Amino acid sequence: MPAIHDEELPRRRQALEKPRFDGWDVAQLQDYIAELKDEITRAEAAIGARNDHRAAAEAFFRKP
Repeated sequence: MPAIHDEELPRRRQALEKPRFDGWDVAQLQDYIAELKDEITRAEAAIGARNDHRAAAEAFFRKP
């Protein structure tokens, strides 16, 4: 049996860095919000893909 290398294992999610907003202007805050929204959209797409995959597998193995 081949050995499993650490880089092949799923990584644990690192905690989100919570920046201090002192000194940020409105435009910087809006850019930060836009980046977060993009990341949320990406995560929701990954959830959708996994749900689609699960539904397809369940449909394939469902007894008629």
